[in-house]
Amino acid sequence: MRMVAGGRAAALIGGVLLAVVLSGCSSSKKETYVEKPVDELYNSAMDLLAKEDYSKAADAFDEVEQQHPYSVWATRAQLMSAYALYQANKYDDSIVAADRYIQLHPGNRDVAYAYYLKALDYYVQIEDVGRDQKTTEQAMQALEEVVRRFPNTPYARDARLKMDLARDHLAGKEMEIGRWYEKQGYYLAALNRFKTVIDKYQTTTHVPEALERLTECYLALGLKDEAKRTAAVLGYNYPGSAWYAATYTLVTGQEVAVNGGTTPPAAPPPPAAASTKDNEGWFGKMLGFVF
Repeated sequence: MRMVAGGRAAALIGGVLLAVVLSGCSSSKKETYVEKPVDELYNSAMDLLAKEDYSKAADAFDEVEQQHPYSVWATRAQLMSAYALYQANKYDDSIVAADRYIQLHPGNRDVAYAYYLKALDYYVQIEDVGRDQKTTEQAMQALEEVVRRFPNTPYARDARLKMDLARDHLAGKEMEIGRWYEKQGYYLAALNRFKTVIDKYQTTTHVPEALERLTECYLALGLKDEAKRTAAVLGYNYPGSAWYAATYTLVTGQEVAVNGGTTPPAAPPPPAAASTKDNEGWFGKMLGFVF
């Protein structure tokens, strides 16, 4: 009998403890989801943003939408949540939030900023040229979309500037691969990489080097006429560059210097292109052939 009584007492105590735990959980839930006026929730989120507590600010903006999903404040809070996530360096989450805003509010006047923010999320993740450039390509696509959809906005102007750096990164990756191929003696593969830089990324800083290395590859393959024409393109467009000086030495055998020394004579314009096929690109049209 005593054992039975003891068992009942233990069960009773266990039941009381469980009730206390459940009560605490219930109380916690109620405290988390206490309904508040929309302006109070939004202002609290803005306060957290001002304090640079970005992760909590993002959660607070989400709370605005959860409690008042059909209010004007909820629409604004969705975009602010994406911005807070960006500031918190949670770029993938920010992209998801920006995409959601775009899908839900395609006609909203602030949708241009959502596209721009998404592009920034990719842009700030651009890796150095020695690593995979998938993020750079995604940044380029997102920046181009901003320019295409909203050409007359400040976002488009900034996107154009950032596109230049993204192109430079992509060209740099092509150059890195091309250099490796050339070093290994895979000259045809190297040629394709260097010509991609010239045709696709002709406004980048890598073009003079690409032309010089094309000349090296042509000479290595015994294609002296092609090497001379490539050198002519380089000399005509970048007559004072160190890359042209190096190319001039390669083609003529005469050593020259730049930056205060003797500079090679400027090359005449390359011959007019014999073909204007659309798929030739700038390089093929300048040299008059497709290799």
